[in-house]
Amino acid sequence: MTPLTRSVTIQEVADLAEVSAKTVSRVINNEPGVHVETRNRILKAIEKLDYQPNVNARGLAGDRSFLIGLFCDKPGDYLSEFQAGAVQRCRESDFHLMVEPWDSDSADVGRQVNTLLRQLRLEGVILLPPLSDHPVILEKLAEKAIPTVQVAPRVRPANSPWVGIDDYAAARGMTRHLLELGHRRIGFILGRPGHGATDERFRGFRDEMLAGGAPMHDELIKAGNFLFADGLVCAEQILRAPAPPTAIFASNDDTAAAVISVAHRMGLSLPAQLSVAGFDDATIATMIWPELTTIRQPVAALARTAAELIIEHSPRRRGWPEPVPHRLLDFELIVRSSTRTCG
Repeated sequence: MTPLTRSVTIQEVADLAEVSAKTVSRVINNEPGVHVETRNRILKAIEKLDYQPNVNARGLAGDRSFLIGLFCDKPGDYLSEFQAGAVQRCRESDFHLMVEPWDSDSADVGRQVNTLLRQLRLEGVILLPPLSDHPVILEKLAEKAIPTVQVAPRVRPANSPWVGIDDYAAARGMTRHLLELGHRRIGFILGRPGHGATDERFRGFRDEMLAGGAPMHDELIKAGNFLFADGLVCAEQILRAPAPPTAIFASNDDTAAAVISVAHRMGLSLPAQLSVAGFDDATIATMIWPELTTIRQPVAALARTAAELIIEHSPRRRGWPEPVPHRLLDFELIVRSSTRTCG
């Protein structure tokens, strides 16, 4: 029979590093106030002894749970990439991420969130849109005083942290790209109602069209809800308009891919007869032909930033630091073969 391996204790790490167990605990919990030399000595002792901190014990010993909740509405490429970025940042600080999907349209969501918050002691919560603006979920989190970071909220609060990109400027940049290629009759597919990105991307498209002196046509503007299936319907309607567009700008890459699918089915030559642009630079953008011109937003970096705000926020401190952290990350226009000069 193989003998059981004895777990290394925190006191053994302290003895090897010639410090107190409390100092070791402070290093494990990423607390400030430990001299760099001392911290390095403790980290070397942890590595030499292969010490594995017990997360549950850490939570019971102090006032931190080391568990972060990621609340989302529907799965998709965005969630997968965001989750990967958040998990990576959490692991760097010995935190754990719990992904919890909610039906934002459910009348019972408030009770469900309450039940979860009673069962788990969350260190903080990251809210993905449209939950970033969900009044009931925000209210329940506030009642429990749980640190919350909103991702791309529709309304950017002054007294609560949020992270995002400038969707308005990004959409203007993409629209300007199409106008500079000579396109004037441009279709647009909106995202899901209730998403801050939906409003900002359409507003950016509209304002740049107006600034460029290009007319907007109601029959070329449809709502695709960020879904491939809805994008198919929208593309069919737009491309069968009496005077179809020479370009279509979709609010995300899934709906842009749907546009390309419909255009191929209709026998259109891309991008000679139709330019297509998307938003996000999701995996699908380079899996279709022609490859998609799109806006690259740093999803993994947004996730890391959101997780880091919670990890570095001490529950012992009342409220967030002043000024309350708001992070606006850079985006990038990625030009590929789905767009070209009109005519």
